Amino acid sequence: MESHEWFENTDAGKVYYRGNYQGGKWTIMTTTQKRDPTWTDITPVTEPIWRDLREIVWKKYQRKRCPWERVADLDKILGDDPPAK
Repeated sequence: MESHEWFENTDAGKVYYRGNYQGGKWTIMTTTQKRDPTWTDITPVTEPIWRDLREIVWKKYQRKRCPWERVADLDKILGDDPPAK
């Protein structure tokens, strides 16, 4: 399983996100606690969250920390054409 995490600052504080890739399927969870978090699945996932995850995975791919297939898979979910490899 691969995990990709990021956070967003809001008026109520930080919101943490985690995208997990396992068995060819993405799941995205969220929490507001950094220590001892209780993760909650997001269903349905909004497009801005998919785009944030895609940006994280793209940066990891550029540093050779993630395979190209993850970027292409997220582009397919978003309905975008993946850039040339």
